[in-house]
Amino acid sequence: LSELGSESAKIKAMGIMDKLSTDKTVKVLNILEKNIQDGSKLSTLLNHNNDTEDEERLWRDLIMERVTKSADACLTAINIMTSPNMPKAVYIEDVIERVIQYTKFHLQNTLYPQYDPVYRVDPHGGGLLSSKAKRAKCSTHKQRVIVMLYNKVCDIVSSLSELLEIQLLTDTTILQVSSMGITPFFVENVSELQLCAIKLVTAVST
Repeated sequence: LSELGSESAKIKAMGIMDKLSTDKTVKVLNILEKNIQDGSKLSTLLNHNNDTEDEERLWRDLIMERVTKSADACLTAINIMTSPNMPKAVYIEDVIERVIQYTKFHLQNTLYPQYDPVYRVDPHGGGLLSSKAKRAKCSTHKQRVIVMLYNKVCDIVSSLSELLEIQLLTDTTILQVSSMGITPFFVENVSELQLCAIKLVTAVST
């Protein structure tokens, strides 16, 4: 899927995606949707008190692998849809909704808590620290896999703004996209995402 993501970006840049057979492209999109669905609701912030540290790390790696795989599927699907001169048949509502659902879930539950400690829930149920105290305690070290996911999600958000310029979406979808585009401005340490969100919000407004 990672390879498919980068290849689809190349084919999109070359402007030859529309030369592929529509039936095959639609079939690929439907398969991609299943892969997006696989990781769209997986929480990466696990805290199993009864597990050993090694078990927890293995479990988390497995979950991150599935979440990253779904991100690649999202990117591939959106690269297909935002390629020039694509037939109407490729704008499958379910696939678009699934991409948005995935992105929204992982921004809220995976990326914001990693980049901005204010979004973290205390696993031990203690009182919430003030925003300033939380931000002061936060270390800036990020796992490579989180940074990779963050970059992929930035690409997805950016490509969604392209999709909005090509295809009319339903009101419910637009509402989802709007909230997804506005939230990053209230999160610290996500400047690249904020730039992509500006594009998205502008596309929604136009």
